[in-house]
Amino acid sequence: MNNLLPIGISDFKKLREQNFIYVDKTEYIYKLITEGGGYYFLSRPRRFGKSLLLSTLDCLFKGEKNLFKGLYIYNKWNWEESYPVIKIDFAETQVKSQEELQKELKAIIIETGKKYEYKYNKEYTINRNLRLLIEKIYELSKKQVVILIDEYDKPILDNIENKKEVEKIREELKGFYTILKGLDRYIRFFLITGVSKFAKVSLFSGLNQLKDISLDPKYGNICGYTQNELEFYFQDYLQGLNLDEIKEWYNGYYFLQDTLYNPFDILLFLDSKEFNSYWYETGKTEFLFKLLKNKDYQLPYLTKAYYTNEILDKFDLEYISIEALMFQTGYLTIKEVKKIDNEKFFILNYPNKEVRQSFNRELLFYITHEYQINLTSKLKIAIIQENIDEIKNQIDIFLNSISYQILKNEYVYQAAIYGLLYSMGYNIIIEDNTSKGRIDLTILVNKSIVYIIEFKVIQNSKEKGQALKQILQKEHYKKYLNYEKIYIIGIELNKAKKKIANFEYKKIK
Repeated sequence: MNNLLPIGISDFKKLREQNFIYVDKTEYIYKLITEGGGYYFLSRPRRFGKSLLLSTLDCLFKGEKNLFKGLYIYNKWNWEESYPVIKIDFAETQVKSQEELQKELKAIIIETGKKYEYKYNKEYTINRNLRLLIEKIYELSKKQVVILIDEYDKPILDNIENKKEVEKIREELKGFYTILKGLDRYIRFFLITGVSKFAKVSLFSGLNQLKDISLDPKYGNICGYTQNELEFYFQDYLQGLNLDEIKEWYNGYYFLQDTLYNPFDILLFLDSKEFNSYWYETGKTEFLFKLLKNKDYQLPYLTKAYYTNEILDKFDLEYISIEALMFQTGYLTIKEVKKIDNEKFFILNYPNKEVRQSFNRELLFYITHEYQINLTSKLKIAIIQENIDEIKNQIDIFLNSISYQILKNEYVYQAAIYGLLYSMGYNIIIEDNTSKGRIDLTILVNKSIVYIIEFKVIQNSKEKGQALKQILQKEHYKKYLNYEKIYIIGIELNKAKKKIANFEYKKIK
């Protein structure tokens, strides 16, 4: 293998000089810089290649021509021109207070100022020093300044549970970004990246010219690897591997162009050749699980709702949208786009098997304080062996492991069981459409066995038997007659006693 896997490398110069594979994204970069406008915002999940994108822009604007030999942009860029760059990187910072953030911002200005004969003035605010620094750079170089900000939201997300302090941090950042307003004549290009998109009124009120390209189809592939890119650039590492299985595990992120692999994920897989939750173990958002545990979010139905751009953008300290948080952090992605009366709507779902399985395992732990292997090993064996009585037994044991405080409404029964089944990695379909209605839950096993399940929450014994009866009356199973074996199961839960009141099944074929 001639080229090395760029695992964890976000420095474009190091990557190009030391024989690492670089997936050429300079066509998107060229389009971004030349299409008009100069202020951009890009949101992507953690470890998705944002830092490498900014590093590439840094080298490009500085005119480091040799690094771009053989890339799309090489013969299109004017290498006679170079620009001064201010690069602000919050990715590696650990800021716990407004004071620590101020020190960080001050250090960035002082360090950058050393290159341009600008001495930090203690009599002025941080924001005024930033303005004077930009003006000084322009005056000395006679060139407009390029400003690149990486993981702008990290100081906020790191402190999001400390409401009092995080509001101070937000105001500090707001002032810092607002100072850029009115400096158009000094700025050549501005790109800010992060995980979350906070409302403009709360953080970017001064940057009205900021264009959000997060869901612009032209730039959907600017970070991450497409299937074609994976097979072209990493063909030596893919020898003897099952491409369909790799795709099922790691592909699926979608930002309105092509489906994508998270680079961190797929590179670690290509290195080890073992399927594992590489991104999930390093990118999970603890705050999300605390929110889910404390509030009655109807998780199974998040993937069935229609969302607009406004809802997916709606993330702020005063109102935290669970849909926006899960989408922006990478737990959900766009799976389908529909137009209704000229308005665009999005349907969300888990991007791939890794996220679907790992997320639900983590959620189960937060609900039950039991590790997934203790909850699912016997159930998984029962499903594969078609042992329906043991399936009932294991679901009953599982429901009894959930605390009374959490099982406080009807929705939680189904949500908990959905999470349990999702965590095992099976292909699960919630509210599975048929010609005569919807199946509550379908489990597809090894492309040969299908379980069709209907849930009912009942008040008394007189209501028993309706769940299985409904499947039979609507003949939902006919959708899966091409499968070797079909089981239909009715599960009825007692609302008062919080346990299975009735469990019936029938083998169709």
